[in-house]
Amino acid sequence: MSSLPPGWVEKVSNSTGKTYYLNQHTKASQWERPTEPAGDQVRASHLLVKHSESRRPSSWKTDKITRSKDEALAILKGYQEQIKSGEATLEDLAKTESDCSSAKNGGDLGFFGRGQMQKPFETATFSLRVGEMSEPVFTDSGIHLILRTG
Repeated sequence: MSSLPPGWVEKVSNSTGKTYYLNQHTKASQWERPTEPAGDQVRASHLLVKHSESRRPSSWKTDKITRSKDEALAILKGYQEQIKSGEATLEDLAKTESDCSSAKNGGDLGFFGRGQMQKPFETATFSLRVGEMSEPVFTDSGIHLILRTG
């Protein structure tokens, strides 16, 4: 059978003895063998910090976001340091701190192709290797840390 997509490993369940598949980056597991996404697609998770200049300065956490772009960048850099030091994961921080509705999924955006995201986000994501995290990325939505997961 063909090899697994990058980031996926085959495991055996201790309770059932059945084979399952684990994505080492997202920690998602599934019984079905994962397949490569169709065409030129990537999978990513992100953590978004919005600011008062964001195109929609509100989120699931806050009705009206008033922080400046500089304050948002300082907050995001703090999260970046926590991730780099191993103190936290992007997924864990995204669940509680991201201003995107993807927070409920640990920041996972699923697979997407070119032309589906804002250009700076797309450019950054497609330039990352699987398992690699971006520097802060500025879009109309706010400032992101992006982790390429597939």
